[in-house]
Amino acid sequence: MDLRPTGYEELMQAIERQQVVVKPVDFALFYSGFDRLLLDMDRKPDRERLFSQCATLDGNDPRLRQWIVDSGVVALCSDTIAVEWLGNMLADTGAARLPIHDLCLFKQGIFLGELRYLEELADWLAAHRRSSFLLTAPPLRLPGSVGSPSTTIATL
Repeated sequence: MDLRPTGYEELMQAIERQQVVVKPVDFALFYSGFDRLLLDMDRKPDRERLFSQCATLDGNDPRLRQWIVDSGVVALCSDTIAVEWLGNMLADTGAARLPIHDLCLFKQGIFLGELRYLEELADWLAAHRRSSFLLTAPPLRLPGSVGSPSTTIATL
């Protein structure tokens, strides 16, 4: 069971419905409700429920991958365990198993942020009919390591 894959068409419908404007150098944040579901399970996660109710990006959709490049975003962030649908992880297709990870991290230099707590931010933005804010996300200083969690702050 995997998080539900969301392709280009569905993403564009959500962007239009919510009147979101994505500009070059933006961080694109995707809120699916995964964080709330997980927290409500009080340290007893129900894998079936978690992995069937929330959306992730479908790396198999070439139009979605092209939108990521064309949008000029510098980061894709999500409240889920992976920005990208993980259904390809076990597939032996001969292609990149995580096409969005491959595109973003190795070809475009686009950062990925996963397992972000976004519920309060998403609620506030929806209540105020906004989709933009100032985001700062400096990484922790971990010399010699690969990757680092960030201390993310949204200023509204």
